[in-house]
Amino acid sequence: MPAEPLDVTAAADAARHAEGDRLTAILHNAEEAVIGAALENPHLHETHVCLLLERLDLPAPLLEAIGSNPQWLRSEAIRVRLARHPQTPQRISVALVRQIFLFDLVALSMLPSAPVEIRRLAQETILFKIPQLPLGQKLTLARRGPARVAAALILEGHPRASADALKNPYLTESQILRVLASPTVPERVVSAIAQDPKWSNQKNIRLALVRVAHAPSTPIENFLASFTLTELADLVSLEEVSPAVRTAIRIEISRRESADAPAAAE
Repeated sequence: MPAEPLDVTAAADAARHAEGDRLTAILHNAEEAVIGAALENPHLHETHVCLLLERLDLPAPLLEAIGSNPQWLRSEAIRVRLARHPQTPQRISVALVRQIFLFDLVALSMLPSAPVEIRRLAQETILFKIPQLPLGQKLTLARRGPARVAAALILEGHPRASADALKNPYLTESQILRVLASPTVPERVVSAIAQDPKWSNQKNIRLALVRVAHAPSTPIENFLASFTLTELADLVSLEEVSPAVRTAIRIEISRRESADAPAAAE
C-alpha cells in the first residue's frame, strides 16, 4: 500500500507544540514548512537548534530564520554551526565569523565542509587578531593553527612561537617561501629555518634561503653542494645574496670546475 500523503498543515501545527522526543523527531522532517513551524515552538532550545543545523540539506530560508533570531545568536554553538553551514546566506555567515571565539575560528578555518570564502575569512580574522593575542594563545595557534596562521607567527619572530609553528603539521613549503620572501623577515627566523631539519632539506627552501641578504652564512654554505652548477651561476649573480655567501658560491663553482678539468683533459 502506498504511504498516505503528509498533511503538512497538521504536521506544522504539531511541530509548533511538540515537546521532548517528539520535537526532536520532527526536526528530522524533510518538509520546510514543518521545520519552519518548529522554529516557532516555545519548547525549542539550543540543543534542538544545534541538532537541526547538523542537517546539510537545510534550505537557506530556514537558516536565515535562525540567523535572524537574536535569542539563538547569543549561543556560540549556534553561531559556529550557522557560520559553517554550506547553505547559510553569505551575508549572515560573514557577520557571524566576526563574532566567533578565537579557537572556534581556528576550527572553522580548517573545516572542509565550510564554504571556501568563509574559511578564508576565518583565517583573515585570526591573522588580524594575532598582534593583540597573549603569548599563550599564540603558542597554541602556532601548534594547531592553519598554515597561513603558522606562517604569520613565524614571521612575527617570537622565538617560542616560531619554533612551535615550524613544527605545525599543517605548515606548507609555500608558506615558508612566503616568509622568506618577506622584506621584514627577522634574521633569527631565517636562521631557524636554515637549521630546521625538515625545512632546510627542501631544495626550493634552500634556494630561497640563499637569496635572503641576512641569511647566516655557515648553514647556507653547507647547502651549496646540493645545487647544480647552473643554479649556482644564477645565484651568484643575484644582488640580494650576501657577500660572504657570494664568495662561498664562487669557491664552490671553482671547486667543481677544477674537479671536472682533469676529466675533460683526458
